[in-house]
Amino acid sequence: MDDKTTINDLKLRVQQFCEDRDWDQFHNAKDLAIGIITESSELLEHFRFKSDAEMEQLFLDGNKRQEITEELADVLFFVLRFAQKFNIDLTEELFQKIEKNNRNYPVDRSKGSNKKYSEL
Repeated sequence: MDDKTTINDLKLRVQQFCEDRDWDQFHNAKDLAIGIITESSELLEHFRFKSDAEMEQLFLDGNKRQEITEELADVLFFVLRFAQKFNIDLTEELFQKIEKNNRNYPVDRSKGSNKKYSEL
């Protein structure tokens, strides 16, 4: 479905879901940011203290994979809701961030390296 759905479609779906439940009152910037971090932490729990082989196995186990994808969807939900509530164009912002990262991480200095741009 990713190739047929726009980010705006997703934002509108999340908006409708929240408005149907009268959740605008709970979705200020602080609480949505907390939601992003909370759901991200729940995603991270699946990988904590796991080796590469153990993490690979998680994606082969149908139940574990489902738990992981649900947590990822929860993160996306909060990101979309934040962007929708505060009129943020995620596509524009992502493209601008990639351009900034292109300047900070030129291929000739950063390829194969995990160093921060200030260390290159």
